[in-house]
Amino acid sequence: MKIQTLEENGIGTARLEGSLDGKTAPEVREQLRPFLATNSKLILDLTKVDYLSSAGLRLLLLLYRDLSGRKGKLVLVGVSEDIRAVMSHTGFLNFFILASSEGEAQQAVA
Repeated sequence: MKIQTLEENGIGTARLEGSLDGKTAPEVREQLRPFLATNSKLILDLTKVDYLSSAGLRLLLLLYRDLSGRKGKLVLVGVSEDIRAVMSHTGFLNFFILASSEGEAQQAVA
């Protein structure tokens, strides 16, 4: 799993690449922990995520709870149809704002 983070105008963006599963979800959480300590608005780019397991869903829920608890926002970008279907079937889709581009995500999180 590759993670690229950047911050611009008080909005954090994390771009993930690879599979988000039981092995990589804890690694992603640890790598995002210091980044989330200073950012309450996060765009999570999943464009290059090819697989999302239940551990990945749990990570998304933890991020959502953490940010919403601090009155922050989480926007997901580039969610594939397969991942969107899994999130819909599990009821997770209702928690998240989805955007088709980073520009749309920046507007949603502002």
